[in-house]
Amino acid sequence: MKSFKEQILLGRSGLTAGRLGVSGGYGAPAEAFETAFEQGCNYFYHGSLRRPGMTQAIRNLTAKGLRGKLIVVDQIYARLGFQFRWSFKSFLKKTGLEYADVLLLGWYNGLPSQKVTDLCLELKSKGLVRHIAISGHDRKAFPEFAEQGMFDILQLRYNAVNKGAETDIFPHLPPKRPGLVAYTATCWGKLLNPKKMPAGEKTPRASDCYRFVLSNPNMDVCITGPKDMEQMKEALATLDRGPMSEEELAWMRRVGDHIHG
Repeated sequence: MKSFKEQILLGRSGLTAGRLGVSGGYGAPAEAFETAFEQGCNYFYHGSLRRPGMTQAIRNLTAKGLRGKLIVVDQIYARLGFQFRWSFKSFLKKTGLEYADVLLLGWYNGLPSQKVTDLCLELKSKGLVRHIAISGHDRKAFPEFAEQGMFDILQLRYNAVNKGAETDIFPHLPPKRPGLVAYTATCWGKLLNPKKMPAGEKTPRASDCYRFVLSNPNMDVCITGPKDMEQMKEALATLDRGPMSEEELAWMRRVGDHIHG
């Protein structure tokens, strides 16, 4: 398996992305995101909680002429037209960007309405959005998402506790598949909690959780959501530590199965 330091082609989107994506929703400062960018982490997930750290990092990197190397993702949960438009305009105003690389439709367990679809295609036709993505919690909806030509990226839950994508999603994707991005790699912190470990097993580090996800050949990008520089440094250790061995993968699966059970 290739080094995690090498950027990859994000499925049929054609975008070139670092293996570790970063989320701005947990409060890390701009410096942390700029440090990540310097190490090749260019997938900036600026979700519904558009906190100042990532906003400032995007502005700083853009001012340095690096906009073309960034993949900035705007997530929208709104289903109503006026709320949808307001959310997107707010994103552009806050970041100072002229367009979003990816517009992510948040929390869909089935195909979006025709109204939402038309809004996405309108923004794309105007050059305000380059690619459309979708996320959700119902794994069985993702093969249908993948068949839809409008979705270039799928954002899904996958970690050592929640491994259902291995049977419900990965085997059912078309040959020319969308890019796959994982969130909740630590299972909302459960995989980092010593009290939840099976007897005799060590507690994973955050970088172990990201390495587990990225060691699956189906996954393209894994998102980390650090709250400070220390957590960002631990996340970035993923790049140096690289793919897991078979022994490490087996250990993570034992821990994940115990927590799931």
